[in-house]
Amino acid sequence: MKRIPLLFLLITFHPIFSSAQQKKSAWTDGKHDLVQFSGVVVEGDSLKPIPYTSIIVQNGYRGTVSDYFGYYSFVAMEGDTIEFSAIGFNSAFFIIPDTLSDNKYSLIQVLRADTVNLPMAEIYPWPTPSQFKKAFLALSLPEDDIVRADRNMTRADAKERMTGMAMDASLNYKYNMQQYQSKLYYAGQLPPNNLLNPIAWAKFIKAWKNGDFKKKN
Repeated sequence: MKRIPLLFLLITFHPIFSSAQQKKSAWTDGKHDLVQFSGVVVEGDSLKPIPYTSIIVQNGYRGTVSDYFGYYSFVAMEGDTIEFSAIGFNSAFFIIPDTLSDNKYSLIQVLRADTVNLPMAEIYPWPTPSQFKKAFLALSLPEDDIVRADRNMTRADAKERMTGMAMDASLNYKYNMQQYQSKLYYAGQLPPNNLLNPIAWAKFIKAWKNGDFKKKN
């Protein structure tokens, strides 16, 4: 009675043992079904890396995402079709060869930019053509461009804008360079003292008489 269960176990598990031995012999013989698939995804124009590219096996659930430098690496199988997709680029496909002699394969995948031409859109501030016609007829235009420019750029307004306007980056850079050049010009000697400069005293007295130092309300 004990020989029947033993014979049943041998018949049941013999295919499993034989398939495991075949897979083991395939790996030891150098025939790799699984491949460590690695590489970099770059742009077609500048060869810059494309970060966060989706890399998946077509019709499968295996894949990965490239890092910030476009590098990727995951385990695939020989003969798999790999799909590379990224926002703003056309998708690309690559089939892993089934005649590899090693279990590693590297690929530099190039993606081309996807150019999308949108139709021209005209933006109007008026909802309907009738409102545009009404606003256009009620529009009051100046006599000519010179009158409008004189009104917008009067001397008093221009002076007020000039005094209240701070220096931009280019003017700050120019001022710093002038100060640096002045230091280099008087390097190794004493700089001039304006207390002994008669021209400076004349300008000071003139400004004093004109009331430039008075407190302005």
